[in-house]
Amino acid sequence: MADGALYVFFSLTKAHPWAPLVLAPVIGMVTVWATRKYFAGSQGSGIPQVIAATRNAKLGRAVDGLVSLRIACGKILLGCFALVGGFSAGREGPSVQVASSILHFSHRFLPHARAIRAEDLILAGGAAGVAAAFNTPLAGIVFAVEELGRRLETRTSGVLISTIILSGLVSIALLGNYNYFGRFSAADVSLAIVLPVLVCGVVCGWLGGLFSQILLWPQRRPGFVLWRWRTEHPVKFAGLCGLAVALVGLGAQGLSFGSGYAITQQVVTGELALPWYAAAARYLATLLTYFSGIPGGIFAPSLAVGAAMGANLAPLFPGDGAVIPVITLCMTAFLAAVTQSPITAAIIVMEMVDGHGMVLSLMAVALIARAVSSRLGPELYQQLAVGFLRDDGAAPTATAIK
Repeated sequence: MADGALYVFFSLTKAHPWAPLVLAPVIGMVTVWATRKYFAGSQGSGIPQVIAATRNAKLGRAVDGLVSLRIACGKILLGCFALVGGFSAGREGPSVQVASSILHFSHRFLPHARAIRAEDLILAGGAAGVAAAFNTPLAGIVFAVEELGRRLETRTSGVLISTIILSGLVSIALLGNYNYFGRFSAADVSLAIVLPVLVCGVVCGWLGGLFSQILLWPQRRPGFVLWRWRTEHPVKFAGLCGLAVALVGLGAQGLSFGSGYAITQQVVTGELALPWYAAAARYLATLLTYFSGIPGGIFAPSLAVGAAMGANLAPLFPGDGAVIPVITLCMTAFLAAVTQSPITAAIIVMEMVDGHGMVLSLMAVALIARAVSSRLGPELYQQLAVGFLRDDGAAPTATAIK
């Protein structure tokens, strides 16, 4: 559905180049209006909601305002609808909330429901969502540890692994044994990779950390005039964000529209050379998309920003074979900096590279980027989840998280 929505947008844009100026504001306003009226709790990425739901479930609190079939339906329908407007959003974060919602709903039908705790199914659903979205089972397990649960108990690990295996089998049955951005080869690495690792880790770590702290701005400074106006006029604010997304996209020759999946796939395989402004355009478009309040994730856009940054940094390092390694390093580093989940970021990108020559390099750059990012502020998803930790389990309005 997400791919179909993007196809509709790019088809309309190809026939009518100025269509985004109408599509993005209108679709943004309709999406946010429907989200607030009918699908509260489905706004934003969805990962903070799952973190909060896991914690609330452990305390015996209601979580239907965070994970439910209603929210899952809204996440899918409105998330795909927003992509028709060209917003820079991914489907990976939403897949976490959708999968957790489905498993949470299924808990009531288990014959021995007391033997399997609700929080275990919510956690397993989130991990399965990541595993299925990227076709990386190991990334799902690590993501559950790094972000969702922070630790695994013996009774939880069995449910987690079983769920990931089943989701992986279903994903392969429907889509085949695919790789998210395809597979590509990187030249054999040598000690020359040390300098790119350091540079990419520091640069992407700082920019990624800044990105995540900007996303936390509304939560930290709710009294700021811009965020007060957004609270009072969320639909109008979404329309303005949509207009800004359209202007950025048109100024960047369309490179910042959509999730960035197709463009990044061409970049990492060497089929497309990006201009210098591609990274800045995607960076800004993703911030505007998230602030608008539409349902949508930042995993794929973050990888797209990293790929574009890698294309900019690659000429700094000598050698014809440096381009692809630098791009993969920046993809890993930027995602690790934004999420402060370095192992998950490294594994997601690691699955795309043939051979094991860059394993240590990817792990190193992810850890460096995370260290730099942590100097700028707290973890993004953990901090955003605070807005959903309420005793009644009800989903807060869109002001709590965008």
